[in-house]
Amino acid sequence: MIDRQNEKKATPVTFAQRGLAMLTIFYCVSFSPALAAAEPQQPLWGDTHLHTALSGDAVAYGLLRSPADAYNIATGKRVTTPEGQIIQLTRPLDFLVIADHAEGYGLVKAIIDGNQKLLKDPVIRRWAGMLEAGKNALVGQEMIQAQSTGNLPDVIKDGQDITRGLWLDMLKTADAYNQPGEFTAMIGFEWSAAPQGNNLHRVVVYRDGGDLAATRLPLDTAVSGMNPEKLWAWMADYEKETGGKILAIPHNANLSNGQMFQMVDGDGSPLSASYASLRARWEPLVEVTQIKGDGEAHPLLSRNDEFADFETWDIGNLIGSREKSSDMLPGEYAREALKNGLIVQQQSGSNPFKFGMIGSTDSHTSVTASEENNFWGKFATTEPHPGRWVKHRKPLQKDGWQYSASGLAAVWARDNNRASIFDAMQRREVYATTGPRITLRLFAGWSFDSSDLTDPDIASLGYSKGIPMGGDLTAAPAGQSLSLMMTASKDPQSGNLDRLQVVKGWVDTDNQTFEKIYNVAWSGLRELTAEGTLPPVGNTVDVADASWTNSIGEPQLSVVWTDPDFDSNQHAFYYVRALEIPTPRWTAYDAKRFGESMNNEVPMTIQERAYSSPIWYTP
Repeated sequence: MIDRQNEKKATPVTFAQRGLAMLTIFYCVSFSPALAAAEPQQPLWGDTHLHTALSGDAVAYGLLRSPADAYNIATGKRVTTPEGQIIQLTRPLDFLVIADHAEGYGLVKAIIDGNQKLLKDPVIRRWAGMLEAGKNALVGQEMIQAQSTGNLPDVIKDGQDITRGLWLDMLKTADAYNQPGEFTAMIGFEWSAAPQGNNLHRVVVYRDGGDLAATRLPLDTAVSGMNPEKLWAWMADYEKETGGKILAIPHNANLSNGQMFQMVDGDGSPLSASYASLRARWEPLVEVTQIKGDGEAHPLLSRNDEFADFETWDIGNLIGSREKSSDMLPGEYAREALKNGLIVQQQSGSNPFKFGMIGSTDSHTSVTASEENNFWGKFATTEPHPGRWVKHRKPLQKDGWQYSASGLAAVWARDNNRASIFDAMQRREVYATTGPRITLRLFAGWSFDSSDLTDPDIASLGYSKGIPMGGDLTAAPAGQSLSLMMTASKDPQSGNLDRLQVVKGWVDTDNQTFEKIYNVAWSGLRELTAEGTLPPVGNTVDVADASWTNSIGEPQLSVVWTDPDFDSNQHAFYYVRALEIPTPRWTAYDAKRFGESMNNEVPMTIQERAYSSPIWYTP
């Protein structure tokens, strides 16, 4: 407001002074053009799937670290374990979603703290005794089994008073750590449906702050049942009642025994247009890589893809109740789901599997460390110590060395705040990495050419001439082919880049799906074979020393690629896979640190990678 009373007392300003002020204002506004840019200029790095001691299975396995501990770790602070080990990330995150299980939210901690209401139940009392006796792992297994079969004690199902208090405390903590522009504490929880152990879990992420999230408790499968459509209805009600926004991210389809991406709905009916549009509306992303394996592709589904067998976890489901069979695989892997989505799109006009791809950890340690040389394991029992790599020797269970130090979510957001990050997720302008901070950009259009790569502002050019990852192209101009402009830069703390590949999937008029891998940019003087493959990049890893050299590979790869097989009448999708040169796996670092000799079956090297979100073409 202008102070008219003191207006006459203001110091006079000469014309020259006014001109200088105007000049100064002009330069302040225009000197930093990136501040006014509409498009995001750099990726934000985060984890959308981290558990704390509010998750029953985490605390049952010995975790006592709180949400505050998780935020402190994510923002780069040091935390000391009871054993005296120092936990610290090499680089802080830009954002974090703490996604504790809605089922029994915080109640195991309440059991340990001696909550009398819970201890009236005989099963709870038995678990309390087992926890006191140090049988945490057994309690965790029993809890997962009870949750998956719907047999949690009634006192847990009815424990809303306890859950409400813990949820409100969590929201206050998230809001306290949320510092827009520096670090974003996004609010979330995990809806943990697992009928008979078949994983249908979703992480639910809010755009909102604690004020709106507090209006409802996290949805528990004891209330909703196991059908994801019930979750979507709950999400719709939340948005209608609060005016807020919310989305869901499925994960670990590889443990669903074919149910995550099956071609029928929850009632067993073929996928309809309404189902397809609902699923695409509420689930714009899929977590495609994490601790429990990689879910981009499977070697039996993509037999011509030499890199499809990567950190593959394809034994059984969450509780090992049924061995995996090959007929389940098409409903478990992202690439196959993307292809099947084209069939539904062609038949109904809507695509249920139109998702972007991210990575996250699913760590149950409050530690969001996804680097091979700083891997803190899945549970407190698998934090760094000698022997954590060994076999479990149980049917349908993975061995310790088969866990992956993965992954990260990269988000092309305009600002580091809840709204901007959420909006980027919703429009699918995101990508996944298996841990390294590879910078990856992808644009599609009809008029890109190689000279565009010399533009000093490739991003602005990409937005002006095309669309970014996660977007749609339609109705190709007559006689033109789709072109992709892509650029990738190595993580400064990781390996050089081996190659960039385009993964294309399409469907013909007979509803038959196809895929093809194109090597489009690569390091060194290698040449493509007649089949389009490349010789391996090489390997500089010294396993005994857990080290490597960047004497092979390239720090950056860029290319404009035009689809040589483009058919303007076919539904198709495209995404980019960026591969690093081989580097030491976490098992090699453990072997060196603890002086261990591991079995020959244990991999000691890894080719880390990034997966862009797809771009879709619709005739």
